[in-house]
Amino acid sequence: MFKTSHYLVYPEGDVQEIGHWLKINQLVDLNGFPLKLPLPTEKIIAYRVIKISTKASRHTEERYYALELVPVHELSEFAE
Repeated sequence: MFKTSHYLVYPEGDVQEIGHWLKINQLVDLNGFPLKLPLPTEKIIAYRVIKISTKASRHTEERYYALELVPVHELSEFAE
């Protein structure tokens, strides 16, 4: 049996497991769920996936999604 695990890596270094795949440059909320565009407001906490790294062993694969905090002035581009 092969198991794949997914982890968010926040800018502060905290790590949180999630149950789904993400892509580079994808905007996600605080819990790693993809944000639907256009955003209702730019006054939210949003992160961008900037790097994906993988650690593999014989029966497991761990995918780490490095996040960066998206500043408010950038979020205004994605808001209605």
